[in-house]
Amino acid sequence: MNTVAAGHRRLPVGQVAGDRRQTWPWRRAGLGAVTVAAVALPFVLPPYLLFQATLVLVYAIALLGLDLVVGHGGQISLGHGAFFGVGAYTAAVLIARLGLPYPLTLPVAALLTFALGWAAGLPALRLRGLYLAMVTFAVAVVLPPLLKRFPSITGGAMGLPVRTPRAPVLDDDQWVYFLVLAVAVTGSLWIRNLTASRGGRALTAIREHRAAAEVLGMRPATHMTHAFAWSAMYAGTAGALYTWTVGFVSPDSFTLSLSITLLAGVVIGGPATLAGPLLGAFVVMGVPVVAQELNPAAPGIVSGLLIVLVVYAAPTGLAGLLRKAAWGVVRRRA
Repeated sequence: MNTVAAGHRRLPVGQVAGDRRQTWPWRRAGLGAVTVAAVALPFVLPPYLLFQATLVLVYAIALLGLDLVVGHGGQISLGHGAFFGVGAYTAAVLIARLGLPYPLTLPVAALLTFALGWAAGLPALRLRGLYLAMVTFAVAVVLPPLLKRFPSITGGAMGLPVRTPRAPVLDDDQWVYFLVLAVAVTGSLWIRNLTASRGGRALTAIREHRAAAEVLGMRPATHMTHAFAWSAMYAGTAGALYTWTVGFVSPDSFTLSLSITLLAGVVIGGPATLAGPLLGAFVVMGVPVVAQELNPAAPGIVSGLLIVLVVYAAPTGLAGLLRKAAWGVVRRRA
């Protein structure tokens, strides 16, 4: 009888398929509940909490892209805080300095960071693992001082205030929330299709066994460069939405600590899962708030410690733990 692994046991394929069919109604119900909650939030939350919920969605978009490199590609990137910052400053400069309408800033930020991600992904032609992490680390370290050197454009160390979108309907904060939600849903669907495509499957195969993938005719460097480009585009898009939401950017918002916290969000939320980025976004929001009470440098340190703890105790992250709990409930009801 054909079997598949399930934890430490081997289960018949038919039994696993039956379990999955039993989980489908629960998954549909859960998706419906999440959809209703997402649409209802702007009408029940006070402005400050709605602002926080919007930022969670912004960070979830950035984590969707980073997970493409970390979760599906098996690489370590410490530079996505920089791509996030580039997208944020691109939107801010276009709005505050050039007076462009805010909808036009989103595709510009996306295209610019896609190009930068392609360039940053070129080291994948020769480097991987720790060496690639060091290259992206350098990108994250260089950005904040670089932004401070051009005060006439970026506002320097004092930052740059930006007008936030004005709503044709609803309140301004509700309007921004729905704009960010629309981008988050679109981005999630696109990532799902990408990872299910031939290129996405190749990326996973390269993560699992690079040499075997090469023997089968896959080009690891090409696929990783593409992954870096799309990943950076997601981070840049999230950065532009961050500018729309907050209405202010400064170099100190996009330091190395942000890159480490984003990486922690992917690992803790659950690598290579669709739910992981949303769960990890709560980590990205919560860690700086708690850690900065101790020290301005603490968010990066706390995020690093959380990565080590989760890798040791729960390698599949929060999404994996929730999946195991759901399967346990279904099997007990069967």
